[in-house]
Amino acid sequence: MRRVLAVGAHPDDVELGCGATLLAHSAAGDAVTMLVMTGGENGPGDDAAVVGRRAEQQEAARTLGARLMWGGLRDCTVTPDAATVAIVERAIEETDAEVVYVHAPDDSHQDHRAVAAATLSAARRLSRVLHYQSPSTLTFSPTTFVDVTAFLSGKLAALRAHASQVEMSAMVEPDAVVASARHWGAQARIGYAEAFAPTRMVIDLAPAPLPPVDELSHASRRPRSAPLSVALY
Repeated sequence: MRRVLAVGAHPDDVELGCGATLLAHSAAGDAVTMLVMTGGENGPGDDAAVVGRRAEQQEAARTLGARLMWGGLRDCTVTPDAATVAIVERAIEETDAEVVYVHAPDDSHQDHRAVAAATLSAARRLSRVLHYQSPSTLTFSPTTFVDVTAFLSGKLAALRAHASQVEMSAMVEPDAVVASARHWGAQARIGYAEAFAPTRMVIDLAPAPLPPVDELSHASRRPRSAPLSVALY
């Protein structure tokens, strides 16, 4: 079982960047946590929409089979200072995360850049740190791809939970999300993919321990979790 932490600056950032991958992790039996650093206070909509944004994020996290943590910062004011690093460090420590997903550093949104920088500092001792693409990402050269063909509909369902933002943004229309996954799938020579640019990606090739003998006889009758398929280029 992997322990996974996905960090995003705002509600819906994680779903857009790696939502289908988190579903693949959940299906594989991994422990998945989302850390959303702000409440999206400056996102589209009126005061009622802003208040409801937390409930939308909670519903999206349930759809992905993920635990939800909040950073408690305010939208459009995030800085990569010691306090922000400490928030991510606490999440890593609490979840004992071994895989971290976060924004790509080169982004036109200042919160995305700040969260990426703070997470890189907080995760400096981890061996698996991968960056995902946002609609506002500027340069992105991925070398790691996850086959999400079986999980794309779940990603779309999680995004639909963010009704106050999705209904007002062409960047998160279902057609655009599917087209992006198809584009990266073509790059990876598979159907649909989410793409990542790793800071570090250590592959553990140690053999998995064999189950006890009394469990082997029942193995064929047990349902199996869907594997997490990763392509490295």
